[in-house]
Amino acid sequence: MSGLLALLDDVAALAKVAATSIDDVASQAVKTTAKVAGGVIDDAAKAGAKAAGAVIDDAAVTPKYTMGFPAARELPIVGRIAWGSIRNKLLVLLPAALVLSNFAPWLIVPLLMVGGGYLCFEGAEKILHALMPHREHDTHGDTPEDPTHLEESRVAGAIKTDFILSAEIMTIALSAIPESGFWTEALTLALVAVGITVLVYGSVALIVKADDIGLLMAQRGRLGLTRTIGRGIVRGMPTFMSILTTVGTAAMLWVGGSIVIHGMEELHLGAEVGHWIHDVAHAAGHMVPEDWSGATIWFVTAFLDGIFGLFVGLLLVPVATRVLIPLAGMFRGKDPA
Repeated sequence: MSGLLALLDDVAALAKVAATSIDDVASQAVKTTAKVAGGVIDDAAKAGAKAAGAVIDDAAVTPKYTMGFPAARELPIVGRIAWGSIRNKLLVLLPAALVLSNFAPWLIVPLLMVGGGYLCFEGAEKILHALMPHREHDTHGDTPEDPTHLEESRVAGAIKTDFILSAEIMTIALSAIPESGFWTEALTLALVAVGITVLVYGSVALIVKADDIGLLMAQRGRLGLTRTIGRGIVRGMPTFMSILTTVGTAAMLWVGGSIVIHGMEELHLGAEVGHWIHDVAHAAGHMVPEDWSGATIWFVTAFLDGIFGLFVGLLLVPVATRVLIPLAGMFRGKDPA
């Protein structure tokens, strides 16, 4: 009997040790999960911030796709484009980014430079269109009479445009993620994809409905201040949209130029351009009070990156319009004209 009691006591002791071990494992798992989640969220925030230029461009471009539709169809159209954007990012671009990261990491920098060049081209083309409005074609006269057909074509066009911008965002985000495991990269990119889509299309929804909200406030506001604010929103929206377009263009040139410059440094092609911009920016930072030094360095760097981006874009405009677009038209079996 004493032997049996001793055995039971040993079993109880072993069970206690096992329970403690399980508790430690569970506690460590929770701590590790929290740490990984925090790292993923932090990486996603940093990666998303580096994609700012493409994000601003996305928010600036999308509202035009709702023009000419009844107010009741504006939010559904934005929702359909947002859903298409999520599918683009999660089902196509995220797997492609993971394949690149794990099997062909050497392709990331060249692809980033292609995306940066596209941003420069878009920014330069917008400036040329602003300076020479006759270059733009009037598409409103070709609007189909069937509103359903028009909506389908607009949504399809918006999703195609979003695919290009989303590809840039995901590639920039991938390059900004520190070296980590497969699942950490996947979760970070998924967070970036969802977060940026919510940010962009939530902002777009507010923009396209702002004039309706302002009109409602102006007409039904109980307070004079409410009605005044509503009238101010309605009157200010055209100016706001113009400012947003300008900021989007500047952001495209800044981010595009910066990407191309950093790519040149990584590939050891014309690295002196980046060094020269760095030296000029820091020289400007030393010319102002210390409290303004950091902001001055950032502004001068962004400005010079944007100027370089405009130069690259102006070089790419004739290449794209006279070579690439006609070639694409030939492959599609269409007359490029």
